[in-house]
Amino acid sequence: MSERTRRYVIGYALAPKKQASFIQISLLNLAKERGIDLIKIDTDKPLTDQGPFDCILHKIYGDDWNCQLKQYGTENPKSLIMDSLEKIERLHNRISMLQVVTELEIECKTSSFGIPKQTVIYDAKTVTANYLENEGLKFPVIAKPLVADGSLKSHKMLLVFNKDGLRKLKPPIVLQEFVNHGGVIFKVYVVGDYVKCVKRKSLPDVNEDNLGRLESYLSFSQVSNLNTCEKKDDKYYKLMNLENSELPPLGLLGDIARGLRRATKLHLFNFDVIRDNRVGNRYLVIDINYFPGYAKMPNYERVLTDFFWDVLNRNDMGFKSLKEVRVLVGNNGCGEDEGTLPLLPLTMEENEKPIQV
Repeated sequence: MSERTRRYVIGYALAPKKQASFIQISLLNLAKERGIDLIKIDTDKPLTDQGPFDCILHKIYGDDWNCQLKQYGTENPKSLIMDSLEKIERLHNRISMLQVVTELEIECKTSSFGIPKQTVIYDAKTVTANYLENEGLKFPVIAKPLVADGSLKSHKMLLVFNKDGLRKLKPPIVLQEFVNHGGVIFKVYVVGDYVKCVKRKSLPDVNEDNLGRLESYLSFSQVSNLNTCEKKDDKYYKLMNLENSELPPLGLLGDIARGLRRATKLHLFNFDVIRDNRVGNRYLVIDINYFPGYAKMPNYERVLTDFFWDVLNRNDMGFKSLKEVRVLVGNNGCGEDEGTLPLLPLTMEENEKPIQV
């Protein structure tokens, strides 16, 4: 088949909700124009009986699917699988997820970054105010399920204001330091070499003097996506103006994105960042998600299509990846030990001025 008529087939296996948001007609049409056909994988049939696929895009979980994916990769070594199951697994545990951030070696003279203090609870009876103090925590704290596998249960969180709220915990759970951050969260999307930062409304700041007058806890599902019934202070959200919130240094975000990509060997993820109000130039990474809601990202169709076209063409020209991990590399073809992976300039919302990194 000539270069001009060469078409690529990407098989996608996504949970129904993810499929509904990501697989839009606009994406399918744009990809088709670039010679890429996105084909739904029938998870009720053996994967090895389907295809052939130049690439498999996936975000579903289960032992059966994992076995099928590994078998397909063995029988079809030229097919790209995005991303490695073993590498994705690290993001399913909220402790190992953020541990990778602490391993990054990034120099920044004007700002600093890190993660909130946190501890794992396996027995609810051990959770007392004294226990929190020994762990370097104090009220309020955020309680998150230890497992972060994308299920509804894994998104159920509590903002605990006092000891009464501790009784609602259902271990295993992670207790994470709550840091006042001006009610704004920065979501940084990574698609291969492309990085984009957007601002979203978040939990409001908490005045410690008011803790005694607050309910024992506040239930929410996602820090950046509170629904109407969860917004205990609706007036706060109506008055909040995201335009007044200053963006983090884009050079720092680019360095973190580059570092996470190298450390995790993943290519489709995002990480959430907040600004610590106690120290204005300190930023905390509070979450990392594999294959996030890209449809919420402006121009996601173009970004993803460009990414697909790039990796498929490089693979077609003899692109090599590790047999076990099948890691995709940057535009210059460098591997993990061959220097820094390249990142395109960070881009912002359409109404914000882009800044070169």
